[in-house]
Amino acid sequence: MAKAFASAGDLTEKKISFTEVGEGLYAFTAEGDPNSGVIIGDDSVMIVEAQATPRLANKVIECVRSVTDKPISHVVLTHYHAVRVLGASAFGANQIIMSDAARSMVMERGQEDWDSEFQRFPRLFEGHESIPGLTYPTTTFSDSMTVFLGSRRVDIKQIGRAHTAGDSVVWVPDQQTMFTGDIVEYHSACYCGDGHYEEWGATLDAVKSYDPQSIAPGRGDALVGREMVDAAIANTRDFVDSTYNAVKPVAARGGSLKDAWDAVREACDPKFADYAIYEHCLPFNVARAYDEARGIAHPRIWTAQLDLDMWEALQG
Repeated sequence: MAKAFASAGDLTEKKISFTEVGEGLYAFTAEGDPNSGVIIGDDSVMIVEAQATPRLANKVIECVRSVTDKPISHVVLTHYHAVRVLGASAFGANQIIMSDAARSMVMERGQEDWDSEFQRFPRLFEGHESIPGLTYPTTTFSDSMTVFLGSRRVDIKQIGRAHTAGDSVVWVPDQQTMFTGDIVEYHSACYCGDGHYEEWGATLDAVKSYDPQSIAPGRGDALVGREMVDAAIANTRDFVDSTYNAVKPVAARGGSLKDAWDAVREACDPKFADYAIYEHCLPFNVARAYDEARGIAHPRIWTAQLDLDMWEALQG
């Protein structure tokens, strides 16, 4: 029996958690839906990840208002994906920050990604009529930048490619806390359709080199304490490596995309089948792994029609 396309069949509202991951630092999570982060400074607030729509962004704002009345001055977007950025207008921030690479991806494929994700995640895009258009940054950086929220220092850095070519992390040194975007997940499938498998492990090593005491990951529960942080990094590494290592020998012998699909299912289903959005991600993950293993360095631009074609070929 064919599976419902992507997350089209997931219409259940998720329970929101708002977890303190450090003094004045919070993770907004929702059972495997995209997370957001909150950094409270002396006079204002920074948001990390803007959600898919202003409707969802307002749920983040409600949580912020439960702990502070300080104005929201900055929004940091760790990468370009529609479910992370299209709610940005709701925050009324003075600055919207992205890496140069992430902005270039908005320019190259932002509309295609919006159309694609709208089709993949209908529940997340309820209230989409209020999205004013593609989200562009007001401020970009090429390697790293520092924002001071009063005396609180926040470092925004590119430490390697992983989930996309434009990934950034947000590091709050006074609490040794990192907001990683989708570089790190917790009991949620990694979406690798725009990823860089060969580099992801080194980027995870770079995350670990900061010795974070807490992490707000891209999806899944907030990670508080070194033990939970280390487990999530190791688990993310295992997910990415298990997928790519299953595909490489198939590509090397000239096997088909369907052969790669079968190899990944055999390797990954026993370990990850119960993870959030696992079935959703799998066709895109296998397709990207198959491309990269055959030397295609630049991830394809996923369109709404290409999504459907890929799903029918592999999950149909």
